[in-house]
Amino acid sequence: MLLPLSDVPRWYAERKPHGTIAVRHGQDTLTWDELERGANRRARAFMARGVKPGDFVAIGLPNGNAFFETSFAVWKCGATPTSLSWRLPRGEAAAVLDILKPVLVVGGEADWNAPNRLPADFVPQGFSDEPLDPPVARYWKAMTSGGSTGRPKVILDHHPAVTDTVAAPPLNIPFGVSLLNPGPLYHNAPFIVSHYALFTGGQLTGLVKFDAEETLRQIERERVQWVNFVPTMMHRIWALPESVRNAYDLSSLETVFHMAAPMPPWLKENWIAWLGPERIWELYGGTERQGSCIISGAEWLTHKGSVGKIGDMAKLRIIGEDGNDVAPGETGEIYFLNNDGKDATYHYRGAEPKRRADSWESLGDIGRLDAEGYLYLGDRLADMVLRGGANIYPAEVEAAVSACPGVRSCVVVGLPDPELGQRVHAIIEPEPGADGQALADGMAEFLRDRLSRYKHPESFEIVSTPPRDDSGKVRRTLLRDERAAWMKQGRAFRIWPAKARAHAD
Repeated sequence: MLLPLSDVPRWYAERKPHGTIAVRHGQDTLTWDELERGANRRARAFMARGVKPGDFVAIGLPNGNAFFETSFAVWKCGATPTSLSWRLPRGEAAAVLDILKPVLVVGGEADWNAPNRLPADFVPQGFSDEPLDPPVARYWKAMTSGGSTGRPKVILDHHPAVTDTVAAPPLNIPFGVSLLNPGPLYHNAPFIVSHYALFTGGQLTGLVKFDAEETLRQIERERVQWVNFVPTMMHRIWALPESVRNAYDLSSLETVFHMAAPMPPWLKENWIAWLGPERIWELYGGTERQGSCIISGAEWLTHKGSVGKIGDMAKLRIIGEDGNDVAPGETGEIYFLNNDGKDATYHYRGAEPKRRADSWESLGDIGRLDAEGYLYLGDRLADMVLRGGANIYPAEVEAAVSACPGVRSCVVVGLPDPELGQRVHAIIEPEPGADGQALADGMAEFLRDRLSRYKHPESFEIVSTPPRDDSGKVRRTLLRDERAAWMKQGRAFRIWPAKARAHAD
């Protein structure tokens, strides 16, 4: 049975025992009835601010119960939510808002200068909490992503705002699940799995901010069955003292998914040994939903390094530089075709997809297939830095850094890091007479209102020759691999801002 997302809170409020908790963040809880009534009040408040069916509403709220009252309120307006970091610098926020043109912004910063904005602490006083019967939004979500051109893009998901109360949920999520979300809700995976916990009538336990030991504590306390991590989180949990890690009862856990960034094999092996291969799962795929690969821990042990096989609803090819399919074992660019190309799963605002004439699409990732059809990822195409599960586009960082007085040109690469996967490194050609250390020291302040903090360069390198050729092109993979080798050799080539200089080579 298809159920509009707008009706999910009421559906379960009428079927669950009175007082059943739907959402918990720390000591703050929302029962199903409270979620239904709170979302109805907010929806009417949003309508009073001009939100209509088919509109977009931007949510700039931290993890918390109010986020879910707001997302369901948006669906109760017949509108589509997009989730933004509430700390987004005004420059990035302005770019996203210009592309999406949401009718209303809830939360975020005052300096976003959104024409129609409600503050994060908004309380919908004086509005009825009676049920609403809106039309179903055409797109259930519209998530943002960085862009290879230096500008963000918005990915509109073509799945309408409905859920199936009978069909098995995705990713091994059981009906009535106890699910823990440790990740920020402005990222796609945390947004999806958190809401699916509610779509299935389960209880969502959310962390306001990730903490390794608190994660284990909540798994034990709430008898969590399902959790999704990025590898950085798993690294931090594994870094806890063994006595702390083993002090908590994790026997309720059925599924631990990891996604969003490559997992170091040694770390995955340790998690499999700790919790068992039947609990550890990995997903590779994009927000666009052209296709995805999934692999269990048991499969991975016999295909170490693989991210699995393509699912039933899509096809996968590896295409070489000549435009033809490569042989098994050879590396090329990964292309997907969903549902034989009959129905698009998404479309962009602010960008164009990388699509061949035969409708196959690529996210720009590199990989190879073995003889059994298992996919192994190579390096991501050099325009991507993967830091702690977040995708960072060098062009976006370069555009911001290059605007700094004293910088003539800049190239950004990701350098390997045992905890975060990669860290952002800026190779700078300064203007004549500019002091490299002074540029590094002042860069964070210069970027403060231009770029999210996690995208800031954490190390710098000053060069006397342009890092790009005369045509403006850069061999980014070569630069990155060369510096990774220097790191292994212990070569000193990086400088740090004054605040972080103690961590220099």
